[in-house]
Amino acid sequence: MASRKRKNRNARLGATAVPELRLARSTVVGAGVVITAILLVVVTGGRGFSFASDTTTVTLFPPTTAPTTTAPLHQTVPGGTPAASRHLSLWKTIGGPISPKSVVATNTGLVMAQNMMYRHTMTVYNSQGALVKTIPDAVRLSDFGRQGHPGYSRGAPVEAAMTPDGKHMWVSNYSMYGAGFGPEGDDNCSPGSAHAAGVSNSYAYRINLKTFKIDAVIEAGMVPKYLAVSPDGKTLVITNWCSWDADIVDLSLNRVVARVPVGAYPRGIAISPDSRTAYIAIMGSNVLAQVNLATHKVARQIAVGSNVRHVVIDPINGRYLYASLNASGVVVKVDRISGRVMNRIHTGAGCRTVAISGDGTAIFVVNYDSNTMTMLRTSDMHVIQAVATGTHPVGVTYDGKTGRVWVAVYTGELMIFNTK
Repeated sequence: MASRKRKNRNARLGATAVPELRLARSTVVGAGVVITAILLVVVTGGRGFSFASDTTTVTLFPPTTAPTTTAPLHQTVPGGTPAASRHLSLWKTIGGPISPKSVVATNTGLVMAQNMMYRHTMTVYNSQGALVKTIPDAVRLSDFGRQGHPGYSRGAPVEAAMTPDGKHMWVSNYSMYGAGFGPEGDDNCSPGSAHAAGVSNSYAYRINLKTFKIDAVIEAGMVPKYLAVSPDGKTLVITNWCSWDADIVDLSLNRVVARVPVGAYPRGIAISPDSRTAYIAIMGSNVLAQVNLATHKVARQIAVGSNVRHVVIDPINGRYLYASLNASGVVVKVDRISGRVMNRIHTGAGCRTVAISGDGTAIFVVNYDSNTMTMLRTSDMHVIQAVATGTHPVGVTYDGKTGRVWVAVYTGELMIFNTK
């Protein structure tokens, strides 16, 4: 076995025209009358308050139910003070038969860890840290119309990405094991060397978060590492480490519609709020590859610093990207429009995964070789706190349901930090 891998119209309610009034920012509900207001957007954490406009259009309607607005799941926060005004304290440590490479919160009360080939499982917990389900990575690919791999095949779950509706989680598998598959992939590879060694394409699984069963599969490239679902839920992007490309998956078909060459060792992915653009961290270079998801082409390369591993995007307005530079232990803040690096801050040796709070005010970075996690304020990239973790923290996620931060420790632990 290989060594561990570093691896929002007025409704048509009648023909009668309705008058419009202009009031100061307000909402009134009366008998038979509903007055709706443009939502007040509150952005905290040093960003102050801003309104969609100084006045609000108010429309009188016949009796009906007042409309409701729900924030997207990735903007979920527990209420109270902004994330950047809180501090971390260790709350609970979870052990057992796990070897988590990554951990991802659904923001609906579940958190899922991916345990690679060392355990061949995904483990699902509730927000309080209790184990809900252990999901084996074994699957009969023939059940999904995939031929050439009779019997059961096993995977090696690396990373996970939730669909915007919160119903499914997509999981990448580093390699597949079973009939018709070649040898396990390796981190030191190129498309040529991987093909020569007989490395096979791997698969991504879709997990139903109600039944906790694998209900769909997609063939990816060689050694798929990271994956992300677009905010509109229409597209899945998968980075293939040894193929040096990215798969663009049409989720209405559950099929790869394009394979885009992006450069050596692609890993982290962030997708713009309009679902038109993916930003891919190219770990074998110093760039984020900006991929147009309509044309399936690299539109621009944004230089941010060498060995760029992970990238996240501001969940509120999508203006800024935050990326980790693994070799230098530096995290950068990038203006997504201009491509300019705004800030650089050293967080620790071997900074790996980055998570961002649902309000966009704080990021959390795990430092693999320093055995620490660093919390930064996004407005100025000031270090708020650094806390000790177990040996080799590799994954991190922010649970918007509770405001807690979960850390995946590769040597066999999940650590849960309160933020108060």
